[in-house]
Amino acid sequence: MADEANLDAHGYSKLVGRPRKRASDGFSSARATFGNISPPIDSFNVIYLSFVLGGMGFLLPYNSFIMAMDYFKVRYPGTPVVFDMSLVYIVVALLTVLANNLLVETFSLNSRINFGYVMSFVTLIFVVVCEVWWEAWGTATSYTVNLAAVAVVSVGCTVQQSSFYGYTSMLPSKYTQAVMVGESTSGVFTSIVRVITKFIVNELRGSTVYFFTVSVSTVLTCFAMYHLIRRSDFIQFYIALCERAKTRITLEPTEDAGLIETSDAQYGILKLQTSPPPTGTQLSFANPAYEPSAPVPTYKVEDVVVRGRHSVSANTVGINAFKRGIQARWEVTKSTYPYMISICLVYFATLCIYPGVASEIVSCTLGSWMPILMMALFNASDLIGKMIASGARYWTGSRLVKCSVIRLILIPLMIMCVAPRQSPKFSAEITAFIFSVMLGLSNGILGSVPMIQAPSKVDDRHRELTGNMMTLMYMFGLASGSLVAYSIENALGSIEEHPCGPVPFKVTPLVALNSTLDQTHPSTTTMVHLLSTLFPSTSTMTIINAENSTETSLI
Repeated sequence: MADEANLDAHGYSKLVGRPRKRASDGFSSARATFGNISPPIDSFNVIYLSFVLGGMGFLLPYNSFIMAMDYFKVRYPGTPVVFDMSLVYIVVALLTVLANNLLVETFSLNSRINFGYVMSFVTLIFVVVCEVWWEAWGTATSYTVNLAAVAVVSVGCTVQQSSFYGYTSMLPSKYTQAVMVGESTSGVFTSIVRVITKFIVNELRGSTVYFFTVSVSTVLTCFAMYHLIRRSDFIQFYIALCERAKTRITLEPTEDAGLIETSDAQYGILKLQTSPPPTGTQLSFANPAYEPSAPVPTYKVEDVVVRGRHSVSANTVGINAFKRGIQARWEVTKSTYPYMISICLVYFATLCIYPGVASEIVSCTLGSWMPILMMALFNASDLIGKMIASGARYWTGSRLVKCSVIRLILIPLMIMCVAPRQSPKFSAEITAFIFSVMLGLSNGILGSVPMIQAPSKVDDRHRELTGNMMTLMYMFGLASGSLVAYSIENALGSIEEHPCGPVPFKVTPLVALNSTLDQTHPSTTTMVHLLSTLFPSTSTMTIINAENSTETSLI
């Protein structure tokens, strides 16, 4: 009797029962199409570690430029080189992620990631050989070349970053967290390498050459690891799940009132069959998937024969494809907008003060080590925050937004470590270090949780698109924060107004020192004239010591 109650007037079974619950890792019951096969196991966390390296790979080129700030500040004295590099990278990254979001269905995931690796590798090789080692151009041209190199790296790394988040959105959520841990590991790694090379090699240019060489080698290692795990059974299993979801047709209860009652809040999954059954086979519940005489294809919904629509391939083009793309993005936005707002606010606050304002904090005791230590502390605490975020179950979308808004108070606090230049409100180094740790820890937690949770809020077929759209909001926050940082830099004024200023070292042309040397060190005048004649563009590093004496050394 119970079975008869589930039959409609046509004798077909109705879809009844409770809605299926979403699996704990964020994937729906699409696994049923694989015969309930258990997913492959990530033995020894090899896949996880490879995604940590993946996160390192796409942020390491940018971190390399920023952590070599001591070299660039000597190379380009009196210029906001750190602000310029940060702004160029982020503005280009925002434009690139917009383009990547539009073209995500045009180029394959593998080709986009490979493109990013090649761009990063080639550009870093060019910088270390032509710019740092040979110093092939004068100061003005070199400055432009370096900014252009940062822009090229930004294009490659952003395509790679956006693609990696789309990639891991198709996997269990802990692999998105692995990529974010890799981003922070990149910062910690470059900080450690910069400190080591600075200790081992006293000469500034030589230590910078070794530093960039290690960065190039690390990018190559990350590239190799990506290709080693790309074809593993684990990766292929989860990608196949999401690809299968894209080829399904969803039948809503209102589409065929004769078969499914509109009061049932159920959805039927239609399985596609593109070829007719063998000759002589009759359409029945034993094989009801195809009816060649029907005006539209007929499919089977579990034990029900219904008339449905063809699914449209993602590769189709035209106005209909454009409309479907807009609709898909709108559906993702409705499901994940708190996470989008949160991640945008988090990275806006971070870029307002890091690395620009953080690199401007002056210490009379630590000298040129102060900005390096500030960034090392930020990167280390950011890494800890992202590791904590892996087990965060407290967070909801509204809580993330509230905490992201409260975190904005760190902007004026950090500015007071720099302003006013003559006498900062917070002049103690320990205060700046505490603010840097707070900034990094909150950045790690609040910047990771939205990226981890957002893909679980959408259908499997939209997971890669969700990763790309979250990266878009992430980049929008970075770009707007970087623009505000520029305004803050202009308002702060010259760093030479600090009590420890002028900066302990600056670059001055040799010919500009002739008149001073004639009076202070006559015995060196002949040598300086000779060097000026042989190397017209050569500069010297003038170091003013406590006795106001002047020493010269060729850079």
